[in-house]
Amino acid sequence: MPQTLMATECLECDAEVPWESDARIGEIVECPECRTELEIESIEPPRLVLAPEVEEDWGE
Repeated sequence: MPQTLMATECLECDAEVPWESDARIGEIVECPECRTELEIESIEPPRLVLAPEVEEDWGE
């Protein structure tokens, strides 16, 4: 079955962020305009949140 694209507004710049309908909750997508990383929080309804920042552990 062909994949369809979903789209949600970027939380930073309001640009349209497309993502595939078979994406999973927790996947990271990137805004094509401002490059902000967003995490898929919900599929129905489609909702994105800012992705958590990866912190350096500095060998701890």
